[in-house]
Amino acid sequence: MTESSTVSGSSSQAGSETGAGGTADTFEGTSEARALDGDAASATASPAAGHETEAGAPDRAAEAPPGPSAADVAAEHRERLFPWVRPYYAEPLVLAEAEGVRVRDVEGVEYLDLFAGILTTSIGHCHPAVIEAVERQMRRLGHTSTLYVTEGQVALARELAEITPGELSVACFTNSGTEAVESAVAAARLFTGRHEVVALRHGYSGRSLLASHLTAHGGWRLPPGAVTGVVHARSPYPFRSPAAGDDTDFFIDDLVETIETMTGGKPAALFAETIQGVGGYIVPPLDYFRRAAEVIRGFGGLLIIDEVQTGFGRTGTHWFGIEHWGVEPDLMVMAKGIANGFPVGATVARPEIAEAWQGPSISTFGGNPVCMAAARATLGVMRERDVPRLAAERGARLRQGLERLRDRYSWIGEVRGMGLMQALELVGDRAGKAADAGRAARLLEAARSEGVLVGRGGLRGHVIRLGPSLLITDDEIDEGLRRLGAACETADA
Repeated sequence: MTESSTVSGSSSQAGSETGAGGTADTFEGTSEARALDGDAASATASPAAGHETEAGAPDRAAEAPPGPSAADVAAEHRERLFPWVRPYYAEPLVLAEAEGVRVRDVEGVEYLDLFAGILTTSIGHCHPAVIEAVERQMRRLGHTSTLYVTEGQVALARELAEITPGELSVACFTNSGTEAVESAVAAARLFTGRHEVVALRHGYSGRSLLASHLTAHGGWRLPPGAVTGVVHARSPYPFRSPAAGDDTDFFIDDLVETIETMTGGKPAALFAETIQGVGGYIVPPLDYFRRAAEVIRGFGGLLIIDEVQTGFGRTGTHWFGIEHWGVEPDLMVMAKGIANGFPVGATVARPEIAEAWQGPSISTFGGNPVCMAAARATLGVMRERDVPRLAAERGARLRQGLERLRDRYSWIGEVRGMGLMQALELVGDRAGKAADAGRAARLLEAARSEGVLVGRGGLRGHVIRLGPSLLITDDEIDEGLRRLGAACETADA
């Protein structure tokens, strides 16, 4: 790969450069610095051509032959992939390398990644502990199905039981959050002998037939058709609540009415994300989940909590988001950050619920030995570094910077989130709160021009989402805020 170039038009790039080629210097040092001391700024030693790695192999950037241009790759992407595989940006970003919180495209331009592959590279891109664990496992056993027992699968289940709340202690592993959701709903139906499930509006659950119908976010409800037994209550969305008084009363009353009017009164479960991710990081009122759990259990159903985006310290202080509400779910689903980018979904249940699923089932790739090794290595780093504490501390720093942007720009209607899961809801004006999707699209593009990657969400695509690596440093947060601030200036024009 060629030497990294600076991002065109970036007003804050100089802050991360050390001279010509300074962006590349920052990129190469990030992972090593984090491995030694995650609280320190990224290392800046410039690698020489032909630099040797610890394993004795030539440096990949120095040796890589020139590849196709970004335009060529994007053009073939449009030709050969399904249209639903739709990337961000007017001109798609074609990534080639990553390390820590830095990514590079095929033309050598570097970006600070504050979205982490949708909150997935939880301890940073290409973390050395994960690489080592995966390489070691590949030399021993690369694949087996759930028809055979492997030590790694059992060990990960045990390690999850050590950090999950309450009696959640029995797990099954699949390939994705979507499959984890499917498994949780099936388990709830088998245990209760019931079929109907209550989900929340603005929620997103995945792309299978059932998961897309648990989703209540119009653009994502594909393919068309009907899955019976799924109804939706109001999302506990305080910023857009029509309630004049107590928001929690309003949302709980709607949940009760939904069960009484849209089900037969015997739901199998309430399914809810702790914080709705695609919905725009919607954070429920503090008493919502305690009262919602009482409602669903009062009707004889179970509480299924989705921690796909919020799990593993992301929300700060606790390992799982639901712990902020002091509630113990009956089942939990998780994925994304569990294995730092390797495809792992997990469903964890109370033992008696898991025991109800006696019929045969199989997952060819579920519990794959390599993926289990990646997940265990990821969790090991998380525990060693105490990522719930880091997310709380660094999330507070990020939140303060975003609040300063809100004070400056009237079109930022609200800053919300927990820990290192923070969002900006963009509006036409704060009084009317009309969603401003156009400005969100401009801000996404402007952020890219400033060398920082963020995400979008919200029903109308009007929410900017941030969810960086849980090992991001204070200096990297400050850099990201500077770059995002410059992007806001552009979007304000």
